[in-house]
Amino acid sequence: MGLTATIDLTRRCVTVAPTPEAELDRFLGGRGLGLSLLWQHVRGPLDPLGPDNPLIFTVGPFTGTSWPAGARGHVTFHSPLTDIYGYANSGGHFWAVLAHCGFDALVILGQAAEPVRLDVTPAAVAILPAADLWGLTTAATHERLSTSSAARVACIGPAGENGVRIAGIINDRSRAAARSGGGAVMGSKRLKAIVVHDNKAPAAPREFARVAGEMSRKTHRHPESQALHRWGTPLLIRPKNISGDLPAYNHQAGQVPFYARIDAEALDRYVTRHKSCHACPIGCDHETRVVDGPYATELGGPEYETVDALGPMLGLADLEAIIYANRLCNDLGLDTISTGVCIAFAMELRQRALYTDPHFSLAWGDPDTVLGLIRAIAMRQGLGDILADGVKRAAERLGPATLPYAMHVKGMELPRQEPRIAKAFGLGHMTSNRGADHLYALPTVDIAGNWEAARALFPEAMLPQLMDLADETYKADLVVYSENYSAVSDALGICKFATTETYALMPDDVAAGLSALRGRPISAAELLQAGERIVNLERLYNARLGLTRADDRLPDRFTSEPLPIYTFSQDEATGEMRRSEQPIHVGLVHDPDAMLERYYRLRGWDAQGLPTPEKLQALGLA
Repeated sequence: MGLTATIDLTRRCVTVAPTPEAELDRFLGGRGLGLSLLWQHVRGPLDPLGPDNPLIFTVGPFTGTSWPAGARGHVTFHSPLTDIYGYANSGGHFWAVLAHCGFDALVILGQAAEPVRLDVTPAAVAILPAADLWGLTTAATHERLSTSSAARVACIGPAGENGVRIAGIINDRSRAAARSGGGAVMGSKRLKAIVVHDNKAPAAPREFARVAGEMSRKTHRHPESQALHRWGTPLLIRPKNISGDLPAYNHQAGQVPFYARIDAEALDRYVTRHKSCHACPIGCDHETRVVDGPYATELGGPEYETVDALGPMLGLADLEAIIYANRLCNDLGLDTISTGVCIAFAMELRQRALYTDPHFSLAWGDPDTVLGLIRAIAMRQGLGDILADGVKRAAERLGPATLPYAMHVKGMELPRQEPRIAKAFGLGHMTSNRGADHLYALPTVDIAGNWEAARALFPEAMLPQLMDLADETYKADLVVYSENYSAVSDALGICKFATTETYALMPDDVAAGLSALRGRPISAAELLQAGERIVNLERLYNARLGLTRADDRLPDRFTSEPLPIYTFSQDEATGEMRRSEQPIHVGLVHDPDAMLERYYRLRGWDAQGLPTPEKLQALGLA
């Protein structure tokens, strides 16, 4: 059992106490513990950028241990972007060092009178002045505060300081806890950075070390782990373009002819080295460098989500410009996914003669518009000030005619999946309790063709339909299971590349590790019930704010605009990719209500998507 520090920035006081063991039994840690603490501190509507909104940093029981990919941490808060339950998750090394300091949670309350930072050492937290850091980029802040190899930093950039609702928190220079606007909450508290100091992991039980070693080897040997290590997440670009699951031009298309210019092989020319988060046997991360020219820079990344958000989504085919845009977002402290969707929204408004701007062309593929708007969003200048509040608020401000082109669910910009093709992901975007989110469920089994996992998890009779991408019948079954297992992964502090992305590790494997760590038997069923408990309490948090079934819906584009999918071949004369004249098939979400109704039934919720008293009783949440 570790410690929870409560930091009141208004009163400039810190209280450290043992984390209640009962909370760790019920919610495991990480995402679950952060949720439980948020539930305790927030009782209804509040100003997300006011002093009453807690900002909660949590780690899981596997974070900082030798467990494979035990590198993840969570930031939980009431979202200024969606005005509902919000969180962000990232990897790297910051979270492992926080865990080594003995903390399960940092609960940050109030607002400082002037900029401050937190200095965390084993069992202690100090509030220090940071006026000299205010206004710096995240890169400059890391440079200033990374005084030793044992110091790890999480900080905000100018976007968070300026209350940009799509601002994130950057740790370890290039890892982003970016979604839901946590950077704006941190900025509202005038908290510039958190520095953690320590590099000594506590001793683990011998049996845990044995199980962790076995699972690390198992994860490393998995074929998808090998591919992720070689290419990183950009390996998804080429197969997604083939299937039509590469969102482009604000989801007006699912493919681009220039995909070979931005895919993993193209990116490989810029990779300088491969690297890993703490204790990760996969090592999907990489560093890239553009040596010269207008986009010369160095970067940790980019990841698939960012390449698509700042590339095809905007019609931008210049990989060097995409890399530079990623670095600019990191330095300014912006969520690359939401930033790309907001800029794509503005570009489509220009395409449809609904908006023009005196400073930017808003033409598809214009790098000057992309880079200029990234800066304008972070500094809240001109059109950037409108987009800084997210695409939902931007559309409401610009008028009813613009609403159909705002790609969001519950106020959160869609991540980089095409719901008309990846239908389980589409349902997951609908049901996610923090708004549109690919990692909330991460239902990869069907789209990855993972028959081994499918046979292990679902009845044989449903597999032909479940594994058919076009068949919507059993997508709810896939989403419910993967939401529960994803919640377990987030709560334990492990990367989903070892769980719901690849199923290299199944719940039985993870349960064996937690049993060894806790010194008592814990079953896979108990773990999955804890995940279910987390999902249900998240739903209750939003229900307390008035959310209902009406909020579990995709933008109309995905149910009313068929998506044609083409084949591509290389032109021998020019070397360019050309698409076929006729589509090979057409994608569409046919019956979202039927998927949603089955999802609610499987969850034990009522027709409005609210947990029933019986379900809450069964989960110990009554």
